[in-house]
Amino acid sequence: MRNVLIITYYFPPSGGPGVQRVLKFCTYLLEYGWRPIILTVKDADYPARDESLLAAIPKEAIVYRTQIFEPYDIYRALTGKKKGTPVDVNTIPKPGEKRSLRERLAELVRATFFIPDARIGWLRPAVKQGLDIIEKHDIKALYSSSPPYTCSLIARKLKRRSGLPWVAGFRDPWTGFLSTPDRWFLPAMIDRHFERSVYRECDAMDVAWEGIGKDFHAKYPDIPTAKVHHLPNGFDSADFPAVEVLDKRHFTVTYTGSMYGKRNPESFFAAVSSLVETGRIPLDRIRLQFIGRFGAEVRAMFDHPVLAGAIVVHDYMPHAESVRHLFQSDALLMVVDDFKGNEEIVPGKVYEYIGSGKPIITLAPEGAVTDVVENTASGLCARSGDIGSIADIFFDFYHQWEQGVLGTAQDRSAVGQYERREVTRRLAALLDDLAT
Repeated sequence: MRNVLIITYYFPPSGGPGVQRVLKFCTYLLEYGWRPIILTVKDADYPARDESLLAAIPKEAIVYRTQIFEPYDIYRALTGKKKGTPVDVNTIPKPGEKRSLRERLAELVRATFFIPDARIGWLRPAVKQGLDIIEKHDIKALYSSSPPYTCSLIARKLKRRSGLPWVAGFRDPWTGFLSTPDRWFLPAMIDRHFERSVYRECDAMDVAWEGIGKDFHAKYPDIPTAKVHHLPNGFDSADFPAVEVLDKRHFTVTYTGSMYGKRNPESFFAAVSSLVETGRIPLDRIRLQFIGRFGAEVRAMFDHPVLAGAIVVHDYMPHAESVRHLFQSDALLMVVDDFKGNEEIVPGKVYEYIGSGKPIITLAPEGAVTDVVENTASGLCARSGDIGSIADIFFDFYHQWEQGVLGTAQDRSAVGQYERREVTRRLAALLDDLAT
């Protein structure tokens, strides 16, 4: 059994989608001869917490937690937000959004001083701890999970000091991505320097969706693209409960995850309300369920003049409970922000949706998400602005449910490639190649 040092900010008790990828890697790497030694943070300011995930950490893994300076309480104070307000949902700038002077000032501070991100205060203590771990545990390879991109800088420093092979993992692109700040030229230049050096010095890159690799190649065509390996997010059928649909009186459509800004249910509500108002579907026969964290503008949409009586909203809940709700639903809702650049984005939850076997109503631009849904025969897709097509899909699924024949004729071989165990096997093979 060889040891791999995994550098990750998001790790239990962190909740949210970012933690699932690295947690499942830790779980299944053991089957392929790699023991995970995890370097993570202590007392972090996570957007969401899920204490239940602590029990999912494999007992063979060794976890080191170091202190980190988190600046988000200062950010909240500058912007007038309450302590504990999730920063990602409520403070990520939206295209065309008007912001207060305090918010613009806070964003300028973030863009100028926190490079590559607000977790840069973890760099020094993490490198010190990482060097001790490498010496103590005979580490054979390094793996970093970003964002935050500070994890990549920690791994870069450890590689320089140790000479160990390093796989740099990315769940999102780096500079210029929709969640990264709009920096003025000097901090932007520093950020690009960090990005380029990580891409150049890592021995391999693991990207969760193919658009990350395309973004890398467009920015730095002189760096060999052969080092890029697409290891998609996935689902773990071992997490799936054996449950039946409990509410047979209502056609239940469920959305799980975050919603804010351009990612919102406005078009979906317009389509469904048109069906209700024209008498094609009775309101008392449908249930629209939303589970997760939602921006204030999205919460206002839940008070819909036509559909409010059918809308059920749950705040963020433990992952296992969220999955149970998927299996107790009749269909699932996927919403991808429909603006330029999002054609390549594949949210991690799409694979859990696919793994559930429930038919998916997908609102997304033509691109990577629609390809995955259609190639696995897991549902139907429409552009988010195409109210008529969305209404047709909803009515089609509702009619099938009413007749007792709703389901999917999935391509199970296509679905199987997204099992977490299979994706981890490919990561282990990559580590094997680099370590030998």
